[in-house]
Amino acid sequence: MLSRFFELKKNKTSYSTEIIAGLTTFMTMAYILAVNPNILSETGMHKGALFTATALASCIATLIMAFVARLPYALAPGMGLNAFFAYTVVIGMGYSWQTALMAVFLEGIIFIILTLFNIREAIVNSIPLPIKHAISVGIGLFIALMGFENAELIISDPNTLLTLGSMDNHMTWVALAGLLTISVLLILRVKGAVLIGIVVATAIGIPLGVTTLPEKNIVTLPAGLGPIFFKMDFHGILKPDILVVLFTFLFIDMFDTVGTLIGVSSKANLLDRNGKVPRAKQALLADSIGTTVGAMLGTSTVTTYVESTAGIAVGGKTGLTALIVAICFLLVLFISPVFLMIPAAATAPALIIIGLFMISPITKIDLENYLDAIPVFLTIIMMPLAFSISEGISFGIISYVAIRILSGKWKKLSPVLVILAILFVVRYFF
Repeated sequence: MLSRFFELKKNKTSYSTEIIAGLTTFMTMAYILAVNPNILSETGMHKGALFTATALASCIATLIMAFVARLPYALAPGMGLNAFFAYTVVIGMGYSWQTALMAVFLEGIIFIILTLFNIREAIVNSIPLPIKHAISVGIGLFIALMGFENAELIISDPNTLLTLGSMDNHMTWVALAGLLTISVLLILRVKGAVLIGIVVATAIGIPLGVTTLPEKNIVTLPAGLGPIFFKMDFHGILKPDILVVLFTFLFIDMFDTVGTLIGVSSKANLLDRNGKVPRAKQALLADSIGTTVGAMLGTSTVTTYVESTAGIAVGGKTGLTALIVAICFLLVLFISPVFLMIPAAATAPALIIIGLFMISPITKIDLENYLDAIPVFLTIIMMPLAFSISEGISFGIISYVAIRILSGKWKKLSPVLVILAILFVVRYFF
């Protein structure tokens, strides 16, 4: 039954391949179970409850991806979006985390409506193929930079913006040990190389004081959701800047999700002849419902994960891969102390290596054709420099449209793409 539903023969894959792919994807993105509670708990939210919410929201959204979109993509609370939730909205702007959850919930509802009316799918399909490949490359550099930052190998500097961190930092050495482990295992084609690298780095961090061992039993019942479940403050919608917060959530999630969906599809060679993502509407619906349910459970915006490329790289092609990931998220609820002890330094190597996985579509871009190459370059370089997937897409689309209009090559521009470029320009000015 599963074979027929997921069309394993049509996609030239098998149960064993899809199961290994699902496990690999989960192994690669499991760091979110440690990272997301760490980030959101800085707002005052209960860390144990956040772990449970992260796992459940990821499980539910990925199940929808498996059975509705039937694509090998996994979903979880998004990196960057959780940081915006915690550091900008709550800590920076002074809103309560309950108000921030309300904004995420409304964002999810709006996205469900936009998806049902095919508006988000139209946006995905309007983006030119060279820019789609560039998005994958840009995301790779963006994720790698996050990894270097988490390892404290690259730090901020008031004179040069960025500089090399201190090489006597224990966190840096833990991360480098993990990176070296993953690199060797990948060369030797060992399955689960990324997860093994995280485990090795976590173990090395124990004597160095980077890893803190759990005080409780490793196998436990999941923490209750009570402290954060359905705690949205709808009175917050009347607060002065809440529309700005809501719009920012919408904008960042819209183009982070679109960018990731396109980037992963490009990397997996799943784009069709016209450069369209297969069953994009269903995939975007999984993301929208995941965000809505996630806000109810008590976590930030849920989005499609670029780490899905890890499973795709070992042969995952169908929703069965996503189903395996969802099952893993459910099972992991009972060993939460294991994941809560993993330090950022141990997950940093995974981000760096995923960056490598993501840049391969650059070989599909004609860099001698400046009509495409210039917007492609701006898309790629602005993601890590602006530390934002959405800003990279903005600069890429604006430049793509502007260059074609000014050089008289505008006839093949789609109306949707032109409207997007105008909206991006208006956003920057107003």
